[in-house]
Amino acid sequence: MTTTDAPATRRLPLTMLTAMVVGSMVGAGVFSLPRNFGQATGVAGAVVAWAVAGTGMLMLAFVFQTLAVRKPDLNAGVYAYAKAGFGEFPGFFSAFGYWASACVGNASYWVLIKSTLGAVVPAFGEGGTLPAVAVSVVGVWAFHLLILGGVKEAAAINRVVTVAKLVPLLLFVVIVAVALRGEVFTAGLWGDGPLFDQVRATMLVTVFVFLGVEGASVYSRYARRRQDVGRATVLGFLGVLALFASVTLLSYGVLPRRELAELRQPSMAGVLEAAVGRWGAALIAVGLVVSVLGAYLAWTLMAAEVLYVAAKDEDMPAFLKRENAQGAPSAALTATALLVTAVLLTTLFSQDAFTFTLKLCSSLSLVPYLLAAGYALMLAVREGGGRRDVVVAALATLYTAFLIFAAGLNLLLLSFIIYALGTVLFVITRRERGRRVFSRSELVLFVVAVVAGVLGVAGLVTGRITI
Repeated sequence: MTTTDAPATRRLPLTMLTAMVVGSMVGAGVFSLPRNFGQATGVAGAVVAWAVAGTGMLMLAFVFQTLAVRKPDLNAGVYAYAKAGFGEFPGFFSAFGYWASACVGNASYWVLIKSTLGAVVPAFGEGGTLPAVAVSVVGVWAFHLLILGGVKEAAAINRVVTVAKLVPLLLFVVIVAVALRGEVFTAGLWGDGPLFDQVRATMLVTVFVFLGVEGASVYSRYARRRQDVGRATVLGFLGVLALFASVTLLSYGVLPRRELAELRQPSMAGVLEAAVGRWGAALIAVGLVVSVLGAYLAWTLMAAEVLYVAAKDEDMPAFLKRENAQGAPSAALTATALLVTAVLLTTLFSQDAFTFTLKLCSSLSLVPYLLAAGYALMLAVREGGGRRDVVVAALATLYTAFLIFAAGLNLLLLSFIIYALGTVLFVITRRERGRRVFSRSELVLFVVAVVAGVLGVAGLVTGRITI
């Protein structure tokens, strides 16, 4: 399975690929870390959580680095690796799940922006009110028109935005480090309950903030040199890990853990306000808007790219491979905007719109990550990749399997509602090609997805699952 590479005039250098990785990961999640960690654990648990998440995600980063080199003919990495390793239907699940995860994540960005503005515009509330959703939908379609102007142009905008949004985040780290009070930090050393449960409670949050580690892999067909894909992935990841861990741990030294847990989102604003006053909250608010809009741009590009490449490879309906005169995947971008809009409408019925979209986004990403790691492990064992490759792929596979356990049954069932509905696209694709819709093994997977989706709907109806 191959897809034609982009023309030389549209190739991206290492710096822009790295900016895509950083821009994809540094979005809404980092601004929510103090409250999310304060609710789940103390300093000790946070250190363990970042060690586990950092190691696991670094293994995934190495997996994408290795696969980019060993399988240079596979573009749009996450989806392509799943198909190559496990077949067309699992590959479809990976492509659809990755795309849906990106769309839910994009909805969370708009929720957080409106929650931030809600501090001065009460009608926006915590981002899930009718006025907030209405304004967010307008924003979705405004960005849609911008991105239709061309993928490379949007990527160049993202590089500028990446630099701009890192400035307030780095200022936060410096200011909070200076303002840190040792007695407050040590008082928040321990959380409540068993350490394992505390760490488990943070896992979906860490997944959410690290989503995008595969960003350069998704854009592999735009790279000037194939080895730049792996380099951009690892460079971007290490820098972002240091930033996320610093934001989390230093916050424990400014406010007691109980107060961190009660902060309004974006909780970074509350921490900086406690350190320097109102201007600190304003700085974070401005940084958040720039950061989130930049991440939204990057994730919209990546989501559309996955649909587009899957359609080019005849694994999605043919209409999704349409391009406009500027070379942008117009049909895939429109489908992305439609799903983001639909998710925003569901937040009207959510008790905590941002937490709901954060966790659902993370949960949807786990199947694509697990399949990519499993494919890397399969290659390392079958093709003699060496002990290092086997260990790295095995650890990445175990880590993603643990994340599915940590997510819990309710989120898994909610995810399968979306997966089951998305199978309609697979049916359309097979019929377009005049092929049997499901093989025997594919039919088994389809039945499992439908049953899980039905259980998810039943849970929502009975109130056993809430959003």
